[in-house]
Amino acid sequence: MSTIFGSKIRTLREEKQIPQRQVAAALEIDTATYCKIEKGDRRAKREQVAVLSELLEVDAKELIRLWSADKVYDIIAEEEEATQILHVVAENILKYKRKPARL
Repeated sequence: MSTIFGSKIRTLREEKQIPQRQVAAALEIDTATYCKIEKGDRRAKREQVAVLSELLEVDAKELIRLWSADKVYDIIAEEEEATQILHVVAENILKYKRKPARL
């Protein structure tokens, strides 16, 4: 099962011709674990995303978006109304971001 995040980091790594073992070493994990992240069998930790963005020379915000999208996908993908659920969430994010934070 490939993921949005896993596919992106695999593509970036291959474009830069960086071996998986080098990425794994930078993340301080073994190569097999890194392979599972690329395949979508395992989720990277949030702090690993920052390391990956530096190593792969890509915007950290872009990787965080993809990483987060995978998490959301895992939660709602099997729901019959997944698209509608996302719409409700998006509306509420916009609604609550407009209000000033209360202390």
